[in-house]
Amino acid sequence: MTKYLPREMSARLVQASRRMPVVVLSGLRQSGKSTLLQNEPALAKGHAYRTLDDFATLAASRSNPEAMLETAVILDEIQRCPDLLVALKHVVDSDRRPGRFVISGSANLALLGHVSETLAGRAAYFTLHPMTRREIHRKTDHTPFLVNFIKSPTLPTSKAAPVTDEDVLLGGLPPVCLGPTDAAAEWFRGYVQLYVERDVRQISQITDLISFRTLAQLTAMRTGQILSISELARDAKLTAATAGRYLNLLEASFLITRLPPFLKNRSSRLIKSPKVHFTDSGLAAYLTGIKEFIPGQDDRLKGALYETYFLQNIAALLEVHLPDAHLAYWHEQGRHEVDFVIEAGRHVYAFEVKAGTRWGENDLSGLRAFLARTPACVAGILAYNGRESVKLGDKLWAIPMAQLIG
Repeated sequence: MTKYLPREMSARLVQASRRMPVVVLSGLRQSGKSTLLQNEPALAKGHAYRTLDDFATLAASRSNPEAMLETAVILDEIQRCPDLLVALKHVVDSDRRPGRFVISGSANLALLGHVSETLAGRAAYFTLHPMTRREIHRKTDHTPFLVNFIKSPTLPTSKAAPVTDEDVLLGGLPPVCLGPTDAAAEWFRGYVQLYVERDVRQISQITDLISFRTLAQLTAMRTGQILSISELARDAKLTAATAGRYLNLLEASFLITRLPPFLKNRSSRLIKSPKVHFTDSGLAAYLTGIKEFIPGQDDRLKGALYETYFLQNIAALLEVHLPDAHLAYWHEQGRHEVDFVIEAGRHVYAFEVKAGTRWGENDLSGLRAFLARTPACVAGILAYNGRESVKLGDKLWAIPMAQLIG
């Protein structure tokens, strides 16, 4: 069993359980949901733990769902029994005491049509992302630099150790990033076979798993790119409708995320399609077949995987510390782009990610264009993989990637 490390999400879950009758924790398989729920004393105390991965528990839930809800309980992998959610709704409607039920699942209930509205107004929803760099290195005792920077943009006073290729290739799933690194490929192989293919079959009756896995691999190769379903369908030799359905399943299983475009500025040539990112850089690297980055051969994918790694970290930080902030990207057709845009209240922050330790003027062109077109933008940040933080001009900064996610 993977050693448990405290997760920053715990405090928010505990707070929500004091206000709402149901707390919902979703996220990618093996991101640590079950471990968190069983090891966080304030959540586990007074609750029975039941997982629907257990066949007997699943059978009992299907035959008599009300009996599973007679006491305070943590219900894991609840997407396997949608009828249980209907029963939960009726129980909560008759007794709305807070903190009675904690449910968890590796499918996004909001994206599954048959259960999306069942708990509306009755539950608080949270997503557990892969482990952050802070959590892995046990440095969660201080407010993240990014959160402080958003409140007051100032240069950090300390240096940061660069992100390594190994950090990116391992990602943030606990059995990999906390386990022996030489076993990562074997673990990912089993993960894809046992969880991805099995879970997908449970969510939707897919019979052609070979085509689904091909689509997943092609999507991994496009992590960090603007999504073109027609192009993806052509390369996978699928219809656009089938490719779209497979992408929806990848998203519902938290394997990918679609990053929306930022459209609130003066440009008239904005790309309006979403970007697609894998949720975990390690899983994306495995599906693309990359075990190490070879200079001159894997440069594009290296940049994309570093970008994905940066995203999974800042998404987790925002989920815990700035839950009302919004993430997007910006792309002006044929001209400029910015990898990430954070909208926090009335202020906007733009980030360009660079895997290298040095930068040139070309690396700043997108940030400069975005600043010129977006009056609400208070800072454009080049997140590069060096050690020094530098102010490059009015509202323009170069800050180490590791500093921003630490």
